[in-house]
Amino acid sequence: MMPVLAEKYRTSRVLGVEYPFGHSFGVVGETAMQTRALRAALDLLVTATEPETRVDLDETWPGDPKQAYKDWQPSEPSPIVRHSIEAIRQARRESANRES
Repeated sequence: MMPVLAEKYRTSRVLGVEYPFGHSFGVVGETAMQTRALRAALDLLVTATEPETRVDLDETWPGDPKQAYKDWQPSEPSPIVRHSIEAIRQARRESANRES
Protein backbone atom coordinates (compact mmCIF):
# COMPACT_ATOMS: atom_id res chain seq x y z
CA MET A 1 0.00 0.00 0.00
CA MET A 2 3.02 2.26 0.42
CA PRO A 3 5.59 1.24 -2.21
CA VAL A 4 7.82 4.22 -1.46
CA LEU A 5 8.25 3.08 2.15
CA ALA A 6 8.79 -0.50 1.04
CA GLU A 7 11.58 0.72 -1.22
CA LYS A 8 13.04 2.87 1.56
CA TYR A 9 13.29 -0.17 3.83
CA ARG A 10 14.51 -2.34 0.95
CA THR A 11 11.92 -5.07 1.03
CA SER A 12 12.69 -7.92 -1.32
CA ARG A 13 9.50 -7.70 -3.39
CA VAL A 14 6.97 -4.89 -3.70
CA LEU A 15 3.57 -4.99 -5.35
CA GLY A 16 2.38 -1.41 -5.56
CA VAL A 17 -1.39 -0.96 -5.32
CA GLU A 18 -3.24 2.34 -5.48
CA TYR A 19 -5.98 1.28 -3.07
CA PRO A 20 -7.08 3.05 0.11
CA PHE A 21 -5.85 1.73 3.44
CA GLY A 22 -7.97 -1.12 4.68
CA HIS A 23 -8.49 -2.43 1.16
CA SER A 24 -5.19 -4.16 0.36
CA PHE A 25 -6.74 -6.52 -2.17
CA GLY A 26 -9.49 -4.29 -3.52
CA VAL A 27 -13.14 -3.52 -3.03
CA VAL A 28 -15.00 -5.65 -0.47
CA GLY A 29 -17.08 -8.25 -2.30
CA GLU A 30 -15.34 -7.68 -5.66
CA THR A 31 -13.78 -11.11 -5.95
CA ALA A 32 -12.49 -10.56 -9.50
CA MET A 33 -10.56 -7.46 -8.40
CA GLN A 34 -9.26 -9.20 -5.28
CA THR A 35 -8.20 -12.21 -7.32
CA ARG A 36 -6.23 -10.01 -9.74
CA ALA A 37 -4.37 -8.39 -6.83
CA LEU A 38 -3.66 -11.76 -5.21
CA ARG A 39 -2.48 -13.30 -8.49
CA ALA A 40 -0.19 -10.33 -9.14
CA ALA A 41 1.33 -10.72 -5.66
CA LEU A 42 1.83 -14.46 -6.11
CA ASP A 43 3.29 -13.99 -9.59
CA LEU A 44 5.74 -11.47 -8.19
CA LEU A 45 6.69 -13.87 -5.42
CA VAL A 46 7.46 -16.59 -7.96
CA THR A 47 9.03 -14.54 -10.76
CA ALA A 48 11.14 -11.92 -8.95
CA THR A 49 14.75 -12.89 -9.54
CA GLU A 50 16.44 -9.84 -8.05
CA PRO A 51 16.26 -8.17 -4.64
CA GLU A 52 14.05 -5.08 -4.34
CA THR A 53 11.88 -6.01 -7.31
CA ARG A 54 8.85 -3.72 -7.67
CA VAL A 55 5.76 -4.27 -9.79
CA ASP A 56 2.82 -1.87 -9.81
CA LEU A 57 -0.66 -3.28 -10.23
CA ASP A 58 -2.25 -1.56 -13.20
CA GLU A 59 -5.66 -1.06 -11.67
CA THR A 60 -7.37 2.04 -10.35
CA TRP A 61 -9.76 2.31 -7.46
CA PRO A 62 -13.36 2.55 -8.70
CA GLY A 63 -14.74 5.60 -6.93
CA ASP A 64 -13.54 8.03 -4.31
CA PRO A 65 -10.66 6.48 -2.32
CA LYS A 66 -11.13 8.99 0.51
CA GLN A 67 -14.72 7.84 0.94
CA ALA A 68 -13.65 4.18 0.88
CA TYR A 69 -11.14 4.92 3.64
CA LYS A 70 -13.80 6.68 5.72
CA ASP A 71 -16.27 3.84 5.22
CA TRP A 72 -13.66 1.33 6.38
CA GLN A 73 -13.05 3.07 9.69
CA PRO A 74 -14.68 1.44 12.73
CA SER A 75 -17.32 3.39 14.64
CA GLU A 76 -15.03 3.53 17.70
CA PRO A 77 -11.23 3.73 17.70
CA SER A 78 -9.28 0.68 18.83
CA PRO A 79 -7.61 0.85 22.27
CA ILE A 80 -4.17 1.59 20.77
CA VAL A 81 -5.55 4.37 18.57
CA ARG A 82 -7.49 5.83 21.51
CA HIS A 83 -4.31 5.73 23.63
CA SER A 84 -2.29 7.40 20.86
CA ILE A 85 -4.86 10.16 20.42
CA GLU A 86 -4.86 10.86 24.15
CA ALA A 87 -1.04 10.89 24.26
CA ILE A 88 -0.96 13.44 21.40
CA ARG A 89 -3.56 15.62 23.13
CA GLN A 90 -1.66 15.46 26.41
CA ALA A 91 1.62 16.42 24.70
CA ARG A 92 -0.11 19.38 23.03
CA ARG A 93 -1.56 20.54 26.36
CA GLU A 94 1.85 20.30 28.01
CA SER A 95 3.47 22.19 25.15
CA ALA A 96 0.83 24.93 25.32
CA ASN A 97 1.32 25.23 29.09
CA ARG A 98 5.10 25.61 28.68
CA GLU A 99 4.61 28.33 26.05
CA SER A 100 2.24 30.39 28.21
